[in-house]
Amino acid sequence: MHRRVAIIGGGAASAALLGELLERQPRQPLHLDWYTGGGSAARGIAYGTRSNRHLLNVRAASMGMFAGKPQGFLDFVQREDPAIAGTDFLPRHRYGDYLEAEVQRALALGKAYGHDVRIVPFAADAVVPEADGVTVFRGEETRRVDAAVLAIGALPAQPLAAVGESALASGRYVVDPWPLLANPPAEVPGHVMVVGLGLTAADVLLELAARWPDATFTAISRHGLLPEPHLRATALPAEDSAQLVEAMQDAPDVHYWLRLLREAMAQEDDWRSVIDSLRPHTPALWAALPLDQRARFQRHARWAWERARHRMPPAVHEGLAALERSGRLRRMRGQLQQVEADGDGLRLQLHPHGRDASKTQTLRADLVVQSVGMEFDAARTPHPLMRQLVVNRHVLPDPLGLGCQATPQGRLLHQGGAWARLFAIGSLLRGTLWESTAMPEIRQQARAVADQLLAE
Repeated sequence: MHRRVAIIGGGAASAALLGELLERQPRQPLHLDWYTGGGSAARGIAYGTRSNRHLLNVRAASMGMFAGKPQGFLDFVQREDPAIAGTDFLPRHRYGDYLEAEVQRALALGKAYGHDVRIVPFAADAVVPEADGVTVFRGEETRRVDAAVLAIGALPAQPLAAVGESALASGRYVVDPWPLLANPPAEVPGHVMVVGLGLTAADVLLELAARWPDATFTAISRHGLLPEPHLRATALPAEDSAQLVEAMQDAPDVHYWLRLLREAMAQEDDWRSVIDSLRPHTPALWAALPLDQRARFQRHARWAWERARHRMPPAVHEGLAALERSGRLRRMRGQLQQVEADGDGLRLQLHPHGRDASKTQTLRADLVVQSVGMEFDAARTPHPLMRQLVVNRHVLPDPLGLGCQATPQGRLLHQGGAWARLFAIGSLLRGTLWESTAMPEIRQQARAVADQLLAE
């Protein structure tokens, strides 16, 4: 059993782990150091928004913080409004409220059980793992713990390779959209370009369109397609998924898998049931893929999987459709080639897909917002703690830029094998588990890591 544990990160993943640890009564009380990194502990970036337009992409009934109480969030919101249904897609700030309430409840329970929790409202500067413990550095303070868990969430957003220095210096190219959404500038742009068409881009488009009713928008992505919408009613997963999963495991080849999926979806009334039936099996299927097949998936199939697997609420889909019908939103297919400052705006060179693929288009915008989703590349991130861990070879970056190499149980790897006392949960395990960023997966990881930390 590890009595002294450091939890590093201030978002939902760290809150789930904190709750799992404090709700238990081990043989000896725990001493926990929680490095929240400042800001609102538990909410993180994902649930820090206060906009009612930013909805959860998972139904309320499936968003519980703990593996043992998957309907915990629904119970929380129904205490205030019994009319809320488990099938509803609620504002993300309500989930942030729930996380904060659960943390306060866990802290009170932990105190009653004799646990000692020290909340450090700063980020850890460095972590040094060893065979018999982990040393955590913060400023001039050094803390020795039995084990540490990295739950730092997505890494800082980085500008795309096509973005020039003049565009960044102009202030008109926004790399991280969330500060912009929290405090939009007083100057209203006439035309805004959004790079990306995933769930983050959907949030950006709906929020900025409401804040700037006179602005128009162009959204660019490789295929020009939005995420698929959820059905208004829930659909049961396909019943014969075992046969499909077995066939996929027998032949770990991306091209063959896509053919199997198309055949399975053609036999169902709704294709979503097939995609959803694979969710519990995704880590094992991903583990079965050789590295070259994983790379092939990244290049050719990831975009299709993401838009089918990570779907948007019906209300978000309808809001974007209304923007398109009104002429305020245009979607384009293409690859961004160059972005540079041009007078009081930005000039973009776009290599389009489709019939005009041979012609490079020049576009102009007053503001460009990069909304390409979460950043996972531990080898190239400027995140201070991750840089320290990578440079000192305490951890190994995933070769495809998907977090860090780790065991399926969350133990981080170094050149000598797996650390016994350094763990990760959440986005850093993307390369190991693939599905590792949504709450249903994170709460399972939190329970599994807690089991290991408290094992006698």
